[in-house]
Amino acid sequence: MTFKLANVNDRANLVVEDLVFDLEKVSNGNFSSDVMDAVARHQELHVITESLSAESADWALPEVELSAPVPHPRNSFGVGLNYRDHAAESSMELPPVPVIFAKYPSCINGPFNAIDLRTDTADYEAELVVVIGSTTRDVNPSRAWEHVAGITCGQDISDRGLQMAAKPPHFGLGKSRDTYGPLGPLLVSTDLVANPDDLKITCSVNGEIRQADRTSNMVFDVSYLISYISNVLTLEAGDIIFTGTPAGVGAANGRFLKPGDEIVTEIENIGFMRNNCV
Repeated sequence: MTFKLANVNDRANLVVEDLVFDLEKVSNGNFSSDVMDAVARHQELHVITESLSAESADWALPEVELSAPVPHPRNSFGVGLNYRDHAAESSMELPPVPVIFAKYPSCINGPFNAIDLRTDTADYEAELVVVIGSTTRDVNPSRAWEHVAGITCGQDISDRGLQMAAKPPHFGLGKSRDTYGPLGPLLVSTDLVANPDDLKITCSVNGEIRQADRTSNMVFDVSYLISYISNVLTLEAGDIIFTGTPAGVGAANGRFLKPGDEIVTEIENIGFMRNNCV
């Protein structure tokens, strides 16, 4: 099921090396331009990918403006305190079960779009985002990855002032201001990475590395998270899970984002996002 899916001008595109192919065109109309439909039919994308030739490419990747590869998820989940060092810097104990919250889908943003801060307590959180590929209910952890369409980079931008304004905290509101959910640059099938449970993840602000870890250091791995959530509610194709952030967030030392800051989020084998704060 090898593929890389891109959103270009709100149209589904496949990416092979640095070439971009309009999916509706190269599938001879078998697929529409709808990116979410392509996610739901992700198992068919590898066949088309294998048939592509450079002559049929529509663009070179550097020529296009990429939008979020999953622009309209039905559900969007976040996971709190899912890296040990992040829990420690937050002066909180490791949770006995996953801390799941809603990160409202209206916050989804592109991988190179601006982030409208609207506060002086905005924070960055680099995260691996998992995209569900099929109806998933009561799945065993050993089968969970079979229900994944692909993976991508995410930023769980958080307004700490709003988040902590209430007791218990406003996780959903504090993490869901407009533009607070950058995704991208591409949706990558899991067979393109050697081990999807062990990926290097970094975040830099203005060129300074603030976060650096490996996803293998999650408290609850991806398989467990999918199983846990699917035993509560049914997941559908296109649902996304922000799987938690490593240590190094700004709130730990009062280094909040400000207008003019540039955030670069990178995960090995997936790519990077670059978002400027306004």
